[in-house]
Amino acid sequence: MAVITASRAHRGPNRLRRRIGDNLRAYLFLAAGLASFALFSWYPLVKGVILSFQQDNLVVPPYWVGLDNFRALFADPLFFTAWRNTLEFTGLALVFGYAVPFVVAIVINEFRHLKGYFRIAVYLPVMLPPIVSVLLWQYFYDPGSGLFNSVLGALHLPTSDWTQSPRMAMISLVLVSTWSNMGGATIMYLAGLSTIPSELYEAAELDGASVWQRVRYVTLPQMRFVLLALLLLQIVATMQVFIEPYQLTGTTNEETITVMVLIYRYAFTVNNDFGLAAAMSVLLFVVLAAFSAVYLRLTRNAD
Repeated sequence: MAVITASRAHRGPNRLRRRIGDNLRAYLFLAAGLASFALFSWYPLVKGVILSFQQDNLVVPPYWVGLDNFRALFADPLFFTAWRNTLEFTGLALVFGYAVPFVVAIVINEFRHLKGYFRIAVYLPVMLPPIVSVLLWQYFYDPGSGLFNSVLGALHLPTSDWTQSPRMAMISLVLVSTWSNMGGATIMYLAGLSTIPSELYEAAELDGASVWQRVRYVTLPQMRFVLLALLLLQIVATMQVFIEPYQLTGTTNEETITVMVLIYRYAFTVNNDFGLAAAMSVLLFVVLAAFSAVYLRLTRNAD
């Protein structure tokens, strides 16, 4: 009995040391991830907030100016133009980039054969680097020898300036963004559609429900959570649009200048004022954070 008791007493400290060692290794792995996240996410965020209250043009050392950067923003007419264009782009992107992938996903989901092929085909544009997609569409939109105007000319239809036309510029940007990012949303919708029990559709068909009725009374209620989540992601992403207007229309076109393009303009082209650019970035962050909080609160109450 004494030997058994001594053996148990000896195993106790060993087990405790192993548990402490395992916890230390786990915390070390966790610390590495937290350190990387702090270095590349938290530090730039805090630095940007501090910079928004400073004057910094890389010529003289940064110095504190308080709220002067924010006052300068509201005094700039381009500030309101950029926000108006960004909201217009977001609204159009919801019409095309949010609804169209859902319709495409429903159509693909109805196929009994070649469903995998269509999934790959619709996702291929996402695999291209964003700048490559924009350059491809830049060739399509070329007012001289571009593909779209060549086709219109061959059909004896009036051509367009596309990205330089005040009427067509914003729609042209939305089409590029929708084509480039539609695949990701479509795959998410398809994943959600695959979780809907087939018995619900079979029961609806037995009741004589049409395709539209099956979508309205079966698909939409079952896909509610996915639709709400993608709506939030879509709005947050489109309000940060940059590559399309920057590459296709430049930083001086007031018809398509967005908040992100204006930030770039403040920092690198006209003002060379990183404090002003940081102030604009902070405002964008606050707007998106407030919208996300309100949206999540409303959707939580709706559930």
